[in-house]
Amino acid sequence: MDVLRQKRMVLTFYLFLILFIPIMARLVDIQLAHGSEYAHRALEQRSMKVVLEDIPRGDILDRNLKSLTGTGMPQKVVVFPSLLEDPQKSAETLADILGHNTEELIKHFSKGSGILPYPLRMEQVRQIKEAKQRGVMVLPVQQRYYNQPLATHVVGHLGSISSQQLMEKLSEDSGKTYQLNDMIGAMGLEKYYEQQLKATQSERLVRAFADAAGSFLEGMGIKLQTNRTDPGRQHVVTTIDRQVQQKVEQIMDEQVQRGAVVVMDVHTGDIVAMASRPNFHPEEVSEVLQTDSSYTFIDHGTSLYQPGSIFKVIVAAAALEEGLVNYNTTFICEGANDPLIRCWNHIGHGSISFSEAFAQSCNPVFAELGLKLGAEKLIDYARRFGMDNQEVIGYPVPIDNRQDLNSIGQGYNLVNSSIGQGPVMSTPVQITTMMNTIINDGIYIPPRLVRELRKTDGTIINRFIPGSSHKVISKETAHQVSELLTLVVQDGVGKKAKVTSYGSAGKTGSAEVAGQEKVNAWFSGYAPTQNPRYVVTVLVEQGISGGETAAPVFEKIMEQILPPNSVD
Repeated sequence: MDVLRQKRMVLTFYLFLILFIPIMARLVDIQLAHGSEYAHRALEQRSMKVVLEDIPRGDILDRNLKSLTGTGMPQKVVVFPSLLEDPQKSAETLADILGHNTEELIKHFSKGSGILPYPLRMEQVRQIKEAKQRGVMVLPVQQRYYNQPLATHVVGHLGSISSQQLMEKLSEDSGKTYQLNDMIGAMGLEKYYEQQLKATQSERLVRAFADAAGSFLEGMGIKLQTNRTDPGRQHVVTTIDRQVQQKVEQIMDEQVQRGAVVVMDVHTGDIVAMASRPNFHPEEVSEVLQTDSSYTFIDHGTSLYQPGSIFKVIVAAAALEEGLVNYNTTFICEGANDPLIRCWNHIGHGSISFSEAFAQSCNPVFAELGLKLGAEKLIDYARRFGMDNQEVIGYPVPIDNRQDLNSIGQGYNLVNSSIGQGPVMSTPVQITTMMNTIINDGIYIPPRLVRELRKTDGTIINRFIPGSSHKVISKETAHQVSELLTLVVQDGVGKKAKVTSYGSAGKTGSAEVAGQEKVNAWFSGYAPTQNPRYVVTVLVEQGISGGETAAPVFEKIMEQILPPNSVD
């Protein structure tokens, strides 16, 4: 019996030893191999930290990876109130330097460790550093809209989460953690790519280390961590060229109060600039809403307008392609008394050739051509040119269902539609793409605004490949229309769009607006005429005419964005 008991004890001992050895090995591994790592984690959990990003979030970049949001690194005061030796004295010192009252500083201290919301001058930075207060420092803080942001209607702006339901939906859809009052995309790319832009951790922060009782650890000090990588956030890389965008916006600030400009690379269909006016600053949204309606926030580049005579480009292309006209086909224009539709030239053009009618934007001629084509053919050509396709690759703007080409065939609409009035509506992006089709020998190239999504370490997550192109008209017809567009600028109503240095071509449009004396003024064209580089479309609301209001803006933009070597 004793022998059996001894065997059981020995067996139990060995079983215990077998189970205990792995545990001991793990403890040794933790202590020796990973001891410092776990100790560091424990310290971090007890540390006081301040995130050095106002909004931890991926950036929105131009094609050369330059920020469009205006992200900057201004110097800010960072305070750890629990480390202050004399909070009252520190508040008084800072109040004196910053020009704020002491009570206001004490109130900020009561909120815990954080960044004081005051801009700093260089002299103030120097004074704060010389004061050498423990728990007070000046550090660069990443601020999203610090420098002047560009393409604000495309980039968009942020707003805070205001409901529990929205917070839960965002967290569920993205797999990331959201909290009430977090800043999220409310418009534009900020909204469309919210899930990708949202950060999972800060890439810049400062820590003050404390012991278990919360007392500052003198030996550990305060450590700055600025090279952390956030695997969760992504950057949105657009097709926009920041330099071109900046020049376009400067000209618009001088000459366009309400409207839009779109600039497209003729070879790729990439949008290299797109701007709307009136403009806004993303950090002043609430102020704008108090004094203005939501009109200020409309992206006019993707909004629908009657195109006016620019639509005659499609009518001309269709008539030439169908063999209904040639350059010398003659028509009669009776001006304001024309039985079909009145012309802007009240006395009439009289006997006029097709090429002259295009250059002079004669309404009766194009109304007659519209009737000859018929609604079915005109709708077909408009559809081929993308006049019912509002999609922009990488830029998922909501579709406006008011665009209905089928309505061209209803009632008297065919005549009005042939001159770009009535039910015909287009966006500046669509007009730009239409013009680009002419340049590319009649081949339609879909517009693109976002090129890729990439991690902050440069790894590309998703590429937005250019869309598939298709033939709209023959190469011969496209060349004929190009010659007509050149006539508009050389001898017609678009003379003020003439880019002397390079040569230019294009078409004016003056779309009447119900109840208003002024018109929506358009000009869409390209330059140089030999080896074109850019298509530019200008829309100015409440203008005089396309030739008087929009054409000069086109000319100035082209002169600014075309480099000296554009002409071979």
